[in-house]
Amino acid sequence: MTVLALVLLLLAAVPAGLAVVNLEILRRTPRASARERTLVSVLIPARNEAANIGPAVEAALASRGVDIEVLVMDDGSTDATAEIVRSMASRDPRIRLMNAPPLAEGWTGKVHACHHLSKHARGTHFLFVDADVRLTPHAASLLAGHAQATGAGLVSAVPRQIMKAPGEWLTVPAINLLLLGYLPMGLMRASVQPGFGAACGQLMLVERDAYRASGGHAAIRSLIHDGIQLSRQFRRNGLMTDLVTGDRLASCRMYTRFADAWNGFAKNAHEGMAKPVALPVWTVLLLGGHVLPFVFLPAMPTWPIVGAVLLSLATRAMVTVATRENPVSILFHPFTILTSLAIQWSVLLRIGRTHRTGWKGRLYPVG
Repeated sequence: MTVLALVLLLLAAVPAGLAVVNLEILRRTPRASARERTLVSVLIPARNEAANIGPAVEAALASRGVDIEVLVMDDGSTDATAEIVRSMASRDPRIRLMNAPPLAEGWTGKVHACHHLSKHARGTHFLFVDADVRLTPHAASLLAGHAQATGAGLVSAVPRQIMKAPGEWLTVPAINLLLLGYLPMGLMRASVQPGFGAACGQLMLVERDAYRASGGHAAIRSLIHDGIQLSRQFRRNGLMTDLVTGDRLASCRMYTRFADAWNGFAKNAHEGMAKPVALPVWTVLLLGGHVLPFVFLPAMPTWPIVGAVLLSLATRAMVTVATRENPVSILFHPFTILTSLAIQWSVLLRIGRTHRTGWKGRLYPVG
C-alpha cells in the first residue's frame, strides 16, 4: 500500500508541477496588438442560434484596435437566426449573412460551414468563433497581434467558461485542467510536432495564407473536433500553432443542462481521449492523480495520500483562479474527473446513444 500511495502522489504531482510551469509561461507571454492594415474576419457558423447570434455579432462589432468584418453562415436554421442577422446587416455594412450550401457527402456540419465561411472572408486573418462566444473589444487585435509577433499560423484560446449549475461544474472544467495540467506548453512552442497541437474550436484565429497552405477545414472535412484537428493539420504542414490565455479575450457559456453538456463532450470524444490505447492511459493518469487519493484518504491518511489530495486540489484551484472559472466548481473536482472519464468510456464502448455524434441536430456514425 505504501508503493500505491507513492504512485498516487506522483500522479498528482506531475500535473501540479506542469500547471505551475504552464501558467508561468502564459503569464510571461508578451501581448502585441495587430499591425496596421490588418483585417480580421470574424467567422461565425450558426445553426439554430437565435438566442445567441445577436449578442455574438454585437460583441464582435465592438472590437477595437483592428479593422473587422463579421460573416455569419446560417446553416439550415429553422429558427430566427437568419432574420436576426439580416436585420443587423441592414444597419451595419461590416456584417454579411450567407446561407450554407447543402452538406456535401463526407463532410461534418460545423467544419463544412467554417470552410465556406473562409471562402468568402476578405481578411488577413480569420477568427473562427462559436455563436455562444462573446468577444471582448481587444480580442481580435491581440490574437492577430500575437500571430504576427510570433509567426504562428494559428492562435487559439479557451474563453472564460461561465458555469452556474452543477451539470456545468461536473463537465466544463475538464477543458482547462487537461490543457494546463497535461500539455507541456514549453515543448508545444518549441516544436511543430502534431502531437503537441491543441486549440479550442470556440475561439481560433488563423493567418489567411497559412490556413490555405495547411488545407484548412477542407483537410479535416470528415472530422468533428476542429480545435485539435486543425491545429494538428497546421503542424503536419510545418506551421506553428500556439495557445494563449483567453479569460480576458472572450467568455462562453457552453451548456445550461447536464444532458447537453454530456452530449456536447461526447460528440468529439472519439477524436480525443476515447481511443483503445489512449483512454486506459488517461484513466490511470486522471483516476490516480485526482480521484483515488480522495477514495483512500479516510482509510489510509498517510502523508503520501494527504499530499496527493492537496496537490490535486491545488492544481484544480490554480487552474480555476487563473482562468477565472467559478470557484464553487472546485468542490466537485473528483466528480468532474469521474464524469469526464465516464463520457469518454461511454463513447469508446458505444454505450447508449453516444455511438452517434453530430452538430446541432445532425448525426454522424462514429468510427
